[in-house]
Amino acid sequence: MILLEGKKIADKILENLKKEVRKNNLSLKLVAILVGKNSASEIFIRQKEKACQKVGINFELIKFSENISFNKLKNEIEKICKNNLNSGIIIQLPLPKKFKDKEQELLNIIPPLKDVDVLSETNLGKFYTGSLKILPPTVNAVFYLFKKYKITLKGKKILIIGSGKLVGFPLSIWLLQKKATISVINEFTKSISYFTKNADIIISGVGKAALIKGYMIKNEVTIIDIGTSFKNKKIIGDADIKSVSKKVKFITPTPHGVGPLTVACLIENLIELNKK
Repeated sequence: MILLEGKKIADKILENLKKEVRKNNLSLKLVAILVGKNSASEIFIRQKEKACQKVGINFELIKFSENISFNKLKNEIEKICKNNLNSGIIIQLPLPKKFKDKEQELLNIIPPLKDVDVLSETNLGKFYTGSLKILPPTVNAVFYLFKKYKITLKGKKILIIGSGKLVGFPLSIWLLQKKATISVINEFTKSISYFTKNADIIISGVGKAALIKGYMIKNEVTIIDIGTSFKNKKIIGDADIKSVSKKVKFITPTPHGVGPLTVACLIENLIELNKK
């Protein structure tokens, strides 16, 4: 079993980005918007703040109460976006359930040149057509892993578990662009094992602890575990590492796998969008 150590790649990316910021004398600021209380979101935001500090980028967290009205929140986000000092803006997902139906409307407020997460419809459209100069952070993180560890996609059966806008959906689009053969399953899929047993590469981002067990996979499979959940205050992934370890060829650890690499790719997007 070979661990795909995303953190090592992420550290190298951040070091190179730090040099680029100094060389080009860039003065950048990333703003994270958090609505309501979410312990997982707060952990992810702290990771982004630390990455910014390493690179030499300013960071600001702006919090709003879960009780804020939609119109008020929309107005506040518009103000943040209009501030020229804010180089990049992220709305930390998930938002409280009451905003679920209008989530995309809020994401669309972020101007394309400040949309480092690639979640506005404008940037998503360009990404889908292959005309965007950046990739969604999670997609780019997976790309880095495949490239670093020389994991080929041609002729492989790839299974994506979950079709969310941060992981499954953009990855499925990107993999299709790469001419990969993919299947996508969700919470309504029956007989998950049928799909997992036939997959050469499994990418999971649903946040359901130990969803993937050893009996569900074949030998020499690659697992890209992007899901995160908490058990006894520890971050764990979608794969039951103990039961799958004897069968996998490659697997990302949780933590220190895809997460740190995704954050590094977010910072990379911020710099790329702000190059003169």
